[in-house]
Amino acid sequence: MAAFWILVVVAGVAAAVDWVAVATTDTRIEYAAKPAVLAALTAAAAAIPADQIDLNDRRWWFVAALVCCLAGDVLLMLPQDLFIPGLAAFLVGHVLFIVGLTQPPSPPGVAPFSFSVTGLVVASLVVVAVEAFPGTVLVRALVRNGQRALIPPVCLYVVGIVTMVVLATNVGSTIAALGAAFFLLSDTLSAVGRFVRPIPQGSLGVHVTYHLAQVLLVLSLVR
Repeated sequence: MAAFWILVVVAGVAAAVDWVAVATTDTRIEYAAKPAVLAALTAAAAAIPADQIDLNDRRWWFVAALVCCLAGDVLLMLPQDLFIPGLAAFLVGHVLFIVGLTQPPSPPGVAPFSFSVTGLVVASLVVVAVEAFPGTVLVRALVRNGQRALIPPVCLYVVGIVTMVVLATNVGSTIAALGAAFFLLSDTLSAVGRFVRPIPQGSLGVHVTYHLAQVLLVLSLVR
């Protein structure tokens, strides 16, 4: 596990550097630090020893999802308007997380896997209730700003991340549930700040919650 924890620490250091860069609007440092976080976490997930993980199938889906998130990070931080490609990269990432979360443990019963109809319904109702207001505000802002063309892809993305959050809260892992929740919070802050109104230190909040989300999702793989 030494390699795993070293890579997690590297990711943590890179995240701290990225947060400082965002807070001080140092884009040169951000361009290096932000991708470094996901690169280190991707390597960390791949480096978990087989005897320390009961969800090997889930691990590789998560690794693929992290690669997509890394691509999304790069696309969205560049000065060009690459919002749709970046959104698409993250959407694919969420689909991969979803597939990973639905993988049963091997051998069966070894690791948390507790999907139930009741759990899925309750989680769905809670997540929809929490996101209903910011989602409505976001759609109205897109209409008001003459960006109606963005409504279908944004709504599709929302469906993707909400599904991921609902599943993550039902796999019996508090760490996975927290990671998914932080991911949703990060995206909500990002969407409101981008399309509705600027949020004081909003970019910093987006980066902090996003990195916490990814770290927790990776840690949820460890036995």
